[in-house]
Amino acid sequence: MRKYSRSPKFLSKKIKTLRSQKDLTQEELAEIVGVSVNYIGYIEQNKRVPAIKTVDKIARALGVKFADLFE
Repeated sequence: MRKYSRSPKFLSKKIKTLRSQKDLTQEELAEIVGVSVNYIGYIEQNKRVPAIKTVDKIARALGVKFADLFE
C-alpha cells in the first residue's frame, strides 16, 4: 500500500491548480461536487480538510485519479 506524506496544504494547492487548469470556477466545481462554493474556497485556502469521499468527488470532477491529488 502506498503511503501519502503530503500535508493538507499541498492538497489545497493541488485542487486549486487543477481547477484553474480546467478553467472551472469555484462555483462550477462546487456544483459538480455537490458542496457549497464557500466550502471549495475553504478547501483551497487550507481552512478545511475535506473528507475522503469529497476528495474523491473533487478528483472525478477535475478528471484526475484520487491519487493524482497527492502527487
